[in-house]
Amino acid sequence: MATPMELRCWGGDWGLPSVHPESLTVMAYAKFSDAPLTVNTISSSWKGPKGDIPVLISEDKVISQPAKILNFLRKQKYNADYELSAKQGADTLAYIALLEEKLFPALLHTFWIEAENYCSVTKPWFASRIAFPLSLYLPGKMSREALNRILLTKGGPPLYSLTEVEAQIYRDAKECLNLLSKRLGTSLFFFGDTPTTLDAFVFGFLAPIYKVCFPRVQLQEHLKQLPNLCRFCDDILTCYFRLSASGHSTSGQDTADANLQKLTQLVNKESNLIEKMDNNLRKSPQHPPRKLTTLKLAAGGEESSPFNRLSP
Repeated sequence: MATPMELRCWGGDWGLPSVHPESLTVMAYAKFSDAPLTVNTISSSWKGPKGDIPVLISEDKVISQPAKILNFLRKQKYNADYELSAKQGADTLAYIALLEEKLFPALLHTFWIEAENYCSVTKPWFASRIAFPLSLYLPGKMSREALNRILLTKGGPPLYSLTEVEAQIYRDAKECLNLLSKRLGTSLFFFGDTPTTLDAFVFGFLAPIYKVCFPRVQLQEHLKQLPNLCRFCDDILTCYFRLSASGHSTSGQDTADANLQKLTQLVNKESNLIEKMDNNLRKSPQHPPRKLTTLKLAAGGEESSPFNRLSP
């Protein structure tokens, strides 16, 4: 019997199972490798720490960080890369390093540093899923950590100002997207017809850029000029997360259809009950209607009625 495994991660929106790149990467890999994870998304009632997300819990083991989680899943025989050659394995590591160096800083900036995006989308979205009073503090902490991470890797000479850093990280990100598009070409996935670790990382990084509705979308605009990468994201959402091209979950549609069916059944049941009651009433013994006593006027024009005799 397989060891129970629980994945705790940030939830989804905008047609995504998760808006968090690291969470989305692990979720995609689990789908690709058929790993039987129980996914628990963070809500405002969730009491656990929010710092190490995603986190995989299996018996007494608690594993965080996507690379470590994926290594753990491989050790449990859930391996999406078992058909790759040694060269393809090396290419996987190289492209993941490229994603983390070139694309991830721009992704962090888009979510957490770009003021309009952060204030109108990122901060309210994450705050709504964090219990009070942490909801007042944690989004700001995540934003500061994102900025520190960007400056740590990109803030050295010759880039001294934040404006210069921003311009460079978006140039790097667009170059990375172009390289990914060229590498993917017309293939379904990066190594043929079967998704692997690289596909999980690329999907985890690209899908939030592609789907989340930000007011400032310069990276999204560039991505949408690369139709094979957009098709790549749409195909994974459709095939592995049962999401339609319009971004709606078919499982959600199934639930709506099931609810509609239950409602229809309830209405039919009530109609049958009313009809049955009506039939029972029709079959019950019927008493003839009471005839009103004909009032006869006595001589002198007075009514010959007991009520008349009770009158003073």
